Amino acid sequence: MYRIFIVEDDHKISAVLKRNIEKYGFEASCVSQFRDIIPEIAAYEPHLIMLDINLPYFDGYYWCRQIRTKSNVPIIFISARAGEMDQVMAIDHGGDDYITKPIHLDLLIAKVRSVLRRVYGDYSASTGLAPSPENELNVQGLRLNLSRNELIWQNHKTQISKNEQLLAECFIHQYGKTVSRDQLLETLWDNAQFVDDNTLTVNVARLRKKLEELGLPNAIATVRGSVAVWVYCSSYSR
Repeated sequence: MYRIFIVEDDHKISAVLKRNIEKYGFEASCVSQFRDIIPEIAAYEPHLIMLDINLPYFDGYYWCRQIRTKSNVPIIFISARAGEMDQVMAIDHGGDDYITKPIHLDLLIAKVRSVLRRVYGDYSASTGLAPSPENELNVQGLRLNLSRNELIWQNHKTQISKNEQLLAECFIHQYGKTVSRDQLLETLWDNAQFVDDNTLTVNVARLRKKLEELGLPNAIATVRGSVAVWVYCSSYSR
């Protein structure tokens, strides 16, 4: 059964969401400590998070960024903010979808099903099927676990963020080939105008550092004289 974690400080709204989510065959839980929601998320291990923007202590954008440093779990923002820039910021900070208040429950459930289907594969909530088996990519012994958001090399593994996973997946699919910065921008966002070149550089640097920590210091190399990044083949030889 899919588990959905609700981060909403209006208790009436969170209760309505929980009741209706459970009515459609999902399991649901509401956050109880708004000062730090990460421990509850880690303990519950949800398949999807519903995240409000206006929250006590820190807003939803902040928590989305924190979640993305640890997990690629899909996040649907729920907010009374209906402005275009609010929605752009939500996606830019790592959200997967956005729905405005007042919430139309049929639309919300449809979005939940759509996101779960996209992330975990075809399913039927009414039959209580669990998510599809975790996917894994492998290149010369370097493994990318798409379900657990992990990079694994020999006996070592490290957790990666959503953007780092997207970049790693792109590099693995293009193993041994040069990948342009434009390709990487398109990998991170559907519309490249939402991310600048510096943001891409930061994400590539973080991924490179994590690969170094695994014991692959030369896994990603910048091609001199060209705005391109590629997977350095010899880094994977045993």
